[in-house]
Amino acid sequence: MNLLIKTAEQKAHETQLAHLAAVTAAIDAHVEAQARAMQYNSAAHLASYVTSTKPVWKSEAEAFVAWRDGVWEAALDMLSAAQQGGPIPSVEDAIAGLPLWGG
Repeated sequence: MNLLIKTAEQKAHETQLAHLAAVTAAIDAHVEAQARAMQYNSAAHLASYVTSTKPVWKSEAEAFVAWRDGVWEAALDMLSAAQQGGPIPSVEDAIAGLPLWGG
């Protein structure tokens, strides 16, 4: 029988990774929710309209893609700082720290 004994540091690291994954999932859900609020099936679906020949769909997609890029740029900065030993934001603080939709 081979028992795996984890140190406190290993447990803390696993907890941190799980929390970072939860924050990432919440940010993804936030982006998806915005796309659905705009009456699209998904963020990917909405982004695909960036080359639409319909001006209103193209405009919505361009605005959404610019916002989504800003969201993930801010999110990656937060997550990178946390992985470097900085504070790990709560899900609520992470979402609050993202750019607002201004479409």
